[in-house]
Amino acid sequence: RDIPQLILEKNLFGLDIDQRAAQLTGFALMMKGREDDRRLFERGVKLNVMAMADSTSLDASVIEQGINLADFNLSADELTQFINLFEHAHDFGSLIQIPPHLADKLPAFNNLVQNETHNADLFVSEALQQLTPLVEQANILAAQYDAVVANPPYMGGKYLNTALKKFLKDNYKGYEKDVFSAFIDRDLTFSKPHGRLGFMSPFVWMFISSHEHLRTRLIDSETITSLIQLEYSGFDGATVPICTFTLQKGHVTGQKGCFIRLSDFRGSANQGPKTLEAINNRDCGWFFETAQDDFKKIPGSPVAYWLSDKFRSIYENSRLLESTAHSLQGMITGDNNIFLRRWHEPKFKGLAIGFDNMDDVNKSLMYWVPYNKGGELRKWYGNNEFVLNWSNQGRDLTRSRTQNSDYYLKPCVTWTFISSSFFAARHCPAGFVWDVAGSSAFPEDERWHNVILALMCSCLGKKLLDASNPTLNYQVENILALPLHNNLSVYESRIFNIISNLVSLAKLDWNAYERSWDFQSFPLISSTSEQAPTLETSYNAWVSENQSTISEVQCLEEENNRLFIDAYGLQDELTPEVPIEQITLTVNPAYRYGIKGTEQERNARFRSDTMTELVSYTIGCMMGRYSLDQEGLVYAHTGNEDFDASLYQTFAADSDGIIPITDEEWFKDDVSNRVVEFVKTVWSEENIAENLQFIADSLCLDAIKPKNSESAAATIRRYLSTQFYKDHMQTYKNRPIYWLFSSGKEKAFECLVYLHRYNESTLSRMRTEYVTPLLGKYQAYAEQLDKQIDMAESTQDKKRLERELKSMDKKQSELREFDDKLKHYADMRILIDLDDGVKENYGKFGDLLAEVKKITGEKPEMINAN
Repeated sequence: RDIPQLILEKNLFGLDIDQRAAQLTGFALMMKGREDDRRLFERGVKLNVMAMADSTSLDASVIEQGINLADFNLSADELTQFINLFEHAHDFGSLIQIPPHLADKLPAFNNLVQNETHNADLFVSEALQQLTPLVEQANILAAQYDAVVANPPYMGGKYLNTALKKFLKDNYKGYEKDVFSAFIDRDLTFSKPHGRLGFMSPFVWMFISSHEHLRTRLIDSETITSLIQLEYSGFDGATVPICTFTLQKGHVTGQKGCFIRLSDFRGSANQGPKTLEAINNRDCGWFFETAQDDFKKIPGSPVAYWLSDKFRSIYENSRLLESTAHSLQGMITGDNNIFLRRWHEPKFKGLAIGFDNMDDVNKSLMYWVPYNKGGELRKWYGNNEFVLNWSNQGRDLTRSRTQNSDYYLKPCVTWTFISSSFFAARHCPAGFVWDVAGSSAFPEDERWHNVILALMCSCLGKKLLDASNPTLNYQVENILALPLHNNLSVYESRIFNIISNLVSLAKLDWNAYERSWDFQSFPLISSTSEQAPTLETSYNAWVSENQSTISEVQCLEEENNRLFIDAYGLQDELTPEVPIEQITLTVNPAYRYGIKGTEQERNARFRSDTMTELVSYTIGCMMGRYSLDQEGLVYAHTGNEDFDASLYQTFAADSDGIIPITDEEWFKDDVSNRVVEFVKTVWSEENIAENLQFIADSLCLDAIKPKNSESAAATIRRYLSTQFYKDHMQTYKNRPIYWLFSSGKEKAFECLVYLHRYNESTLSRMRTEYVTPLLGKYQAYAEQLDKQIDMAESTQDKKRLERELKSMDKKQSELREFDDKLKHYADMRILIDLDDGVKENYGKFGDLLAEVKKITGEKPEMINAN
């Protein structure tokens, strides 16, 4: 072409006109400065660079009254329409399109603003000056170009202002989900037939259903000539799904495009070099040539350019999962703070566990229904953490989205909505309501339940889902489009057995920890009669058992992969091996901690965590939550009502659910002494020194550093006073069941109170049994230190004793202040309602409690003010 034209789009939002003009002009000049671009300009390339001006300050009537528009073949209505077109130009930018009837009048508008005979009238002249940039930008917006290059703005619907949202809905139907989609449509309008276009945009348009309209348009009507899909961290300082691609205006049947996939190369430093490597070596493994017509062989037409013809052909011999199961998004409560709780927050007797229809729930006295909310990346079974308030038969959920209620409490296959690595689905038994983040599939025929779960968790399922949507979010429509091959019926019974075993093993793993409402007892404790002589022996036996379980699960998963590879005929496409870090058992250190460190480091961390879990279980036995004489939860009711001390014969539970934590032994029944008592009870007194040393050595990692000449009991005491509550907060996801009452920075007094045993007399008892006696003990000890200072024989001893006395004075001062506050709150006889949850109840005690802000979201003084 003699005079090619190039229009440059930039992200115009958030910048004023002068900034945008400077940015665009700077971009154009930068291009001019390059040697190749200089030659391009010498050949006559025309760059149109503009900053959009709006028309809000322009009054059409001034021009109408001062000029006979008929002389310019224009009407007053046409002038008004033209000016109104740019009312929101600052927001709409080049999304504005010039209607054909106004485009035909552009020569007339050019004559109008260029005519100087009316400039004698000052107001008319000023109005024409304001009209001039509108006419200039209209000329650019109405033109078509040989090449269009764009980095359109990325802005989803929830961020749009009202005017822009309405504009997109009225003018870009099907492209209104994100502004970049509308810009791509607009830039195609800018392009001449057979013109070339280049874009940088999010790559979500290639896969997800909300951009299917755009994707279909590009596949059916245009030609994708090249595309580079960057890795998520392809830019410094940002994690975004980005691709850059070129189009040819108009569809060329059968033409192959060139595609480069950089998803395996993390970091911005790899993107450019790996792109050049692919261009120079098409056999590198991440360069692909694919005809876009082949994309339509997969439901939803995802731009899965890396798939082989053989892989695409499996859809021809399969039916989609939607023919066998309903995959449905679940409830949106409208306010999770009101309607959801961690299962350990309400009283356990109020949990409606195991129901299979809502009528039975409504007839019962239980109204906290298990709620599936996705959770961590875990296969086969687990993540049963939340409950939904179904009181008043669910009628309180009037502002919630309670769709698909016919499927409530039905068994299903569920998965985590967001995943950054591999896909993980789980068996969900009867009894759950589910959430958007815990999307679920309900097989019409129960025999397909295990087959669908097996497919989702297989290497084939992962590749299928990556083909339809390799983003962080797995949508319902992606699951519904999974192909169930005609050959699967041959493998059905074998798949059933494999998956049944995998679900059982994953369930045992989930229930081995306190996070499960089906937790029975700590894994290292079988029974006092059969217990191994030392804790280390018990631990090693358990680790050996875990290793066997991990290996068994790995073998079963790989056998499952082989069955699907054989059924789909993909022996040349996939391998059955499962990396150890993808065996999603909590007893698997490689999954739990990742594989960045050494195996020795992972094992040390696992041993440390196991000992913290043992300490947690020990405190649970002290509190009466658990008992060495019974399995499962023993007391998780409310207000210490119906607490039965006779259920704790082997190891007695505390009489009031108040256990002091001190850095020195001020009370015989403090938590440190009771831990020692527990270890003696379970593993016998004969090996107590060895067992305590094993615990102490295990706890000494990052947070608890070993100290020279410190006894094992002292290390355990130091862990309890400095680190236990942080671990407890992590275990219970900032909704602790043991609450840490603390006098403050000096830790003059701290104690744990069991949430489910708290009642209105707990604070008075805490003060009477512990705080007041401790004040007396501190006073006596301070007096003793005074005497020792007077009798000190050396300066060094005297200084040491003076430092200790100073520390004791601080503790006394802090404890007296705490005692005053404690008396104030004790006199209030505060009641708590477990249904309100930990967050609400924790804030009722001001700064008597530790970690208030982390749990409630507010500082204690703000809570008091409220």
